[in-house]
Amino acid sequence: MQDYKWLNEYCLNRFGSAAALEAHLPTPATSKKLKAISADRYLSTMALRVFRAGLKHSLVDAKWPAFEEVFFHFDPEKVVLMGADHLERLMQDTRIIRHLGKLKSVPRNAQMILDIEQTHGSFGNFIADWPVNDIVGLWRYLAKHGNQMGGLSAPRFLRMVGKDTFIPTWDVVAALNAQNIVDKVPTSQRDQAIVQDAFNQWHEQSGRPLCQLSTMLAYTVNH
Repeated sequence: MQDYKWLNEYCLNRFGSAAALEAHLPTPATSKKLKAISADRYLSTMALRVFRAGLKHSLVDAKWPAFEEVFFHFDPEKVVLMGADHLERLMQDTRIIRHLGKLKSVPRNAQMILDIEQTHGSFGNFIADWPVNDIVGLWRYLAKHGNQMGGLSAPRFLRMVGKDTFIPTWDVVAALNAQNIVDKVPTSQRDQAIVQDAFNQWHEQSGRPLCQLSTMLAYTVNH
């Protein structure tokens, strides 16, 4: 695989200057900020990610105020009590996106958040304290213990709340393929570990967060 020096030089050549490159890179939230996010905001963002999957984001976002209303502003203690009858009634509410599987995911993910709070004090603590050098482990945890959080949903959710992570988008996977790191989307635990190791090496060489390295890597793919 190419080292960080190559990656940096490629991106500098593409954007023309360090300042131009920096303007296109995301910045992760601090641990303090992640810990300050309330459980209801984490649940709202998780639900937003679930409903955005496969749909036009602007369509989902336009309906989100109604989602906030029908899900009690995503208070996990209230949402977790929503039974099948309640969800069936929501299927008649034209203000929201009526997808039963995704609607069911909200109380299930509320339960995950409450379970985690029992052992970590807060969901924010859990997210903030997870080591980024094993961020794929957090993806797997959310996919296993949450609902509809597989595939790109976990890393995209983490990016949305500000947790440092890389995202295996098509461009990133194409770049990893070009460097012979993996030859397909890293869905297996083995392939995810290989990709994590590559990002850890670039991080050690550069000091940059994973989200910036992921974005820079995507820029190496020609369109």
